[in-house]
Amino acid sequence: MTSNDFIYARKSIRKFKDTPVPTEDLKEMIKAATYAPSGKNFQNWHFVVVSDRNKIDAMANAVLAKNELLASYSKDEESANKFRKFAKYSTVFKNAPHVILIFAGPYPTSGLQFLKDKGASMDEIHTLLKPSPGVQNVAAAMENLLLAAANMGYGGCWMTGPNYASKEICEVIGFEKEGYYLACMTPMGVPESFDVNQPPRKAVDDVTTFI
Repeated sequence: MTSNDFIYARKSIRKFKDTPVPTEDLKEMIKAATYAPSGKNFQNWHFVVVSDRNKIDAMANAVLAKNELLASYSKDEESANKFRKFAKYSTVFKNAPHVILIFAGPYPTSGLQFLKDKGASMDEIHTLLKPSPGVQNVAAAMENLLLAAANMGYGGCWMTGPNYASKEICEVIGFEKEGYYLACMTPMGVPESFDVNQPPRKAVDDVTTFI
């Protein structure tokens, strides 16, 4: 046993009991999320908690409809059908009593304006923007949220798959905040079972370079 067991205990949960999560517990998870580090302390995140069953179902239907629409554009039927099959993974949130969506707001990337003033090439600008520091802030918040949830006996699953239907999802929930866009979401609830297999992790020595 180590002091990091709360990290190793987190699992991606995709099946939930019907039991709703108390509002105070949801707020506590989000509070933990807001304690994530963020560049320049911008805290460029906004959390939307959807608990209305009709809206959750409508969100899932919107993803399915967009999935089919995008698949219909393909000239490769095999690729289109493969994309269609993944729709079920992009809608697992429909099984949860709550869905927490995290929106990312504006974030000023250091040095960007100077590159523009210089007349930098698109490659130079892309290289600077590639790390997406504003999105990293939101990612850190999501990780905190999921760790807190697991520590409190709840479960979630970090999702970006439904993002191709972000416009439709926002229309379903009726949410709009200037400059913000849907970055990720997680279903949230009491796991149907905590006995969920975790995929193996790469060895630390394989992913680490000491200099």
